[in-house]
Amino acid sequence: MYKVLHLDRNHPLLIKELKAHGFINHEDYDSPKQSIQESIAQYDGIIIRSRFSLDKAFLEKAKNLKFIGRLGAGLENIDVAYAEKKGIKLFSAPEGNRNAVGEHALGMLLSLFNHLNRVDAQVRQGIWKREANRGIELEGKTVGIIGYGNMGKAFAKKLSGFDCEVIFHDIQSGLSDDFAAEVSLEELQSKAQVLSLHTPLTASTKNMVDAAFIQKFQNPFWLINTARGKSVVTEDLVEALKSGKILGAGLDVLEYEKSSFENFFNEEEQLPEAFQYLIRADQVLLSPHIAGWTLESKLKLAQVIANKIIANF
Repeated sequence: MYKVLHLDRNHPLLIKELKAHGFINHEDYDSPKQSIQESIAQYDGIIIRSRFSLDKAFLEKAKNLKFIGRLGAGLENIDVAYAEKKGIKLFSAPEGNRNAVGEHALGMLLSLFNHLNRVDAQVRQGIWKREANRGIELEGKTVGIIGYGNMGKAFAKKLSGFDCEVIFHDIQSGLSDDFAAEVSLEELQSKAQVLSLHTPLTASTKNMVDAAFIQKFQNPFWLINTARGKSVVTEDLVEALKSGKILGAGLDVLEYEKSSFENFFNEEEQLPEAFQYLIRADQVLLSPHIAGWTLESKLKLAQVIANKIIANF
């Protein structure tokens, strides 16, 4: 029987499913990493979300580890190369929250187009401005997606009823479907009026959206980022917002996050100047890394991970 250590609280379905298939589940949601590291050798599997990183030093102690299941789309808090070298199977669950991410990205875009965060605040203060808050429509616009995996495809599918053109660029080719057409990065930058990021954090996507990248866009554009905060250089984003090159931004993730679902607000330090601008800007919509964080996705993520582990063990 495989012993599994659960390090983050998840939907109870996950433990229930694993137990039904003979797995022994242990839960430890509070012990410090060092304490867990000293006892990890007794476990065959780990279930984690984003509580702490599973680095080389930790994995070296996990002498009997056979798999890691991460309740999320990415594996950035795991030393993937070292885990694979040790023969540890890695399971993530982008299928579980792709719909939630697609809906969130669309919601952000429509909110920005119709100034919903600004007008809500105004009406609550007794300000009734109609002409100054005239919105724009998604119909007829060209939406560019970078990254056409689970999340990018889900967003494109949501756009299919809006009579807009949807194009995408991905490092893999041959991904075109009924919802979006594949183009080069150069063509995307020449056509897109909206840019939505759906990429993992890699060496090639870190700081991808910088001043040079932004200036290559022919049109002023709207930016949606529900992927990874460190893919966007915030200072360059702010300069583009000030100049009007970027018309508005919907940001579910921030460059300053230390890891998934963890931010810098709990630390006693001054907020970066660029972030202070984002907080004040009414053409910016912010959310706390919750694009894939719905009641439904919590269940789906657990089911996907359970299915993958059971199928392999």
